Amino acid sequence: IQERARRVNDGRVAGGCLCGAVRYSIGLPPLWVAHCHCSMCRRAQGAGFVTWVGASETGFALQSGTESLARYHSSAEATRSFCSRCGSPLFFQSSRWPGEIHVTLASLDSAAGLEPAAHAYWNSRAGWIGWDGGALPKVEPEGSG
Repeated sequence: IQERARRVNDGRVAGGCLCGAVRYSIGLPPLWVAHCHCSMCRRAQGAGFVTWVGASETGFALQSGTESLARYHSSAEATRSFCSRCGSPLFFQSSRWPGEIHVTLASLDSAAGLEPAAHAYWNSRAGWIGWDGGALPKVEPEGSG
């Protein structure tokens, strides 16, 4: 996953929620980009899977919307953040991955060069999607989100 992430040039990419209240940016290159199929991500996103971009917390900047950002502890280890105004899911942080913040790829202003490199929790995928996942590796990280 990291090898493909290194292909993105150094710099920054901005992102935000649907209503524009929350704006942020992350440093590039990302740590990784992957589709997550775990049941918690599916429920949190209301979708068959979510594509996350792993970024260093030190390269993350919340530019606006602190007052609109809501946080939900989805497990003892993890916190999911979303816009309380429009409901857009934005961030995931877990003690299992210290120093990282995961941002939804779909909330970035540009996804140029941020191609997913793997499927996480493939064995938990939603059977109704009817997709074989293509040629990307399928990994099973320990635990769940």
